Amino acid sequence: MIQAMLRQLLPEVEVDPRPVSALLGCSAAAILVLKWMGQRRMQKKMEEARAGRDLGLRQMEKAVQQFKQQNPGIQAGHILSLPLVELAEKLQEGSLSPESVLYTYMDKALEVTWEVNCLRHFIPECEEQLQAVRRQKERGLLYGVPVSIKDHIGYKGHLSTCGFVQFLSRLEQEDSVMVKVLKRQGAIPFVLTNVPQSLFNYDCSNSIFGQTVNPLNHKKSPGGSSGGEGALIARGGSVLGFGTDIGGSIRLPSSFCGLCGLKPTGNRLSLSGISGPIDGILSVTGAVGPMARDVDSLALCMRSLLCDDMFHLDPTVPPVPFNKEVYSSSVPLRIGYYDTDGYFLLPPCMRRAVHETKEMLQEAGHTLVPFAPPRPDYAMNELFVKGLFADGGSTLLGLFAGDIVDPGLEPQVNCYRIPTLVKKMLALALRPLLESWHVISRGYRESAMNCNICCLPESPGPRRMECNYVNGMECNCVNPHSAHVTCGKWRPGLTKFTDTSEKLLWKQHAQVTAYRMEFIAAWRKLKLDVVLCPVLGPAFTLGYPGKLFAAVSSTMLYNVLNFPAGVVPVTTVTEADEDELKHYTGHYGDPWDRRLRQAVEGAVGLPVAVQCVALPWQEELCLRFMKEVETLARARKRRKV
Repeated sequence: MIQAMLRQLLPEVEVDPRPVSALLGCSAAAILVLKWMGQRRMQKKMEEARAGRDLGLRQMEKAVQQFKQQNPGIQAGHILSLPLVELAEKLQEGSLSPESVLYTYMDKALEVTWEVNCLRHFIPECEEQLQAVRRQKERGLLYGVPVSIKDHIGYKGHLSTCGFVQFLSRLEQEDSVMVKVLKRQGAIPFVLTNVPQSLFNYDCSNSIFGQTVNPLNHKKSPGGSSGGEGALIARGGSVLGFGTDIGGSIRLPSSFCGLCGLKPTGNRLSLSGISGPIDGILSVTGAVGPMARDVDSLALCMRSLLCDDMFHLDPTVPPVPFNKEVYSSSVPLRIGYYDTDGYFLLPPCMRRAVHETKEMLQEAGHTLVPFAPPRPDYAMNELFVKGLFADGGSTLLGLFAGDIVDPGLEPQVNCYRIPTLVKKMLALALRPLLESWHVISRGYRESAMNCNICCLPESPGPRRMECNYVNGMECNCVNPHSAHVTCGKWRPGLTKFTDTSEKLLWKQHAQVTAYRMEFIAAWRKLKLDVVLCPVLGPAFTLGYPGKLFAAVSSTMLYNVLNFPAGVVPVTTVTEADEDELKHYTGHYGDPWDRRLRQAVEGAVGLPVAVQCVALPWQEELCLRFMKEVETLARARKRRKV
């Protein structure tokens, strides 16, 4: 058959088609062999990485057993039960030794990771740091406290993988500023925790180290991308951990796992030495922050880190120490609140949590004022997605192209891969179907059941974010009439040659700044101190986070705004919540609202949290508000018991 086709294509040339056929066959075989060899190399790297992780855990286990044999009287249960503030006090006064605390938490962390697979690697240098802490002339606020850190917070001599196979040879040449300051404050980093591949997901799974599960329910996700931290701390394997957050990656694991977590204003804590898969994103502000079991732990952490060492090692961090007076103040607050951002309606239990917290705050003497975030659809579609995926996802696609894609990320990676022309044709073909769902008239969300269909032309409304998100190789624009530019390159269709991608990027930066001012003006018009609002939860069933990207609008908003925001657990899912969930239809009653209902089903007993927000650089006020919410929620729980 091939020979006949060749004769038709080359009728006037006397060429024996057999060698040509053989050449084509050999070329195809060579391509397949090369592809197989590439896959095999990646598999070998993954196996080596897992073996290295397992070796480290065995080394960790051996050190723990040796310490236990030499110190049989250690009261591990007592040490693990202490909140961070009490633990730090006992370490300072000498009633507990740094050795006993470190090896106790190492032992517990091992137990937790065997259960939920949360550790990415043991840091054997923690034993050297233990001795260094002993030699410190002045004891820092975190003297002797073992801490866990997320995979990509740089630690000298260790990997920052971001869940990618291709990063398995990338050893950090020096400690990040965060690690340096932690060490100078007497803390002992002892483990690195697992993350989802690329960090652009709020689950916690990658092809190298596998799936981390929620310790409260193994069928549920711990959240992400700081999911390893969330699982470890929630199960008691760490008393203080550090994550990063560019769309909710501290707050979502805290919500899913029942923890307190703080996303500070960007660069309140140094990001130097913390590497991500994509650097240089300015429109959406990332941050590094603490996660712990209570708010006082977060406050102690911020107080210890906002020190001269931080300001000296990274002069770009504002030299503003922690304001203890603001944190300890008891002045009544004027609090704005809302139970939905108008973009994605969260489950009934989350709205209940906001209203119950509002009532508790009112009874405690605070003033509660209804507040509506201005133009949330604009913030999500035009600012967050266009800022985070300004290249239409091409950079991420390039990273995935040289890697083994984790199954949980395959739907969104496939989105990037669809040619733009195909997406537009499919969008036009599906327009009548989507109109029947009332999606166009009321807003477009996830792309055609997340089957990776891209944009509807000029589709209006608040649910266009996923459409933006999956508009793979062309641009991050919803409107095809403006989708001309990507990756700093000129595209056909520009109205003027001067309308470069740089100009459009500058315009987008200006739009973000303008929106921040608009939001602050609405805030100040009501004379608010802080805002109470929902956070996504309860914990999703495994596999669902990658299918509901738009559901995290509640946290994404405050990365666009660059406001400090924290999460506090206030209640748990009840049987009544589960019954009410059966009647949940969301804003639109469409397939994505149904998918959210499926994602959170079976969550009775799991934690439900609220989000507390303050204006930029007011972390102390944010924490003070979080502390007030925590105190009232705990008192209410005690009364019920």
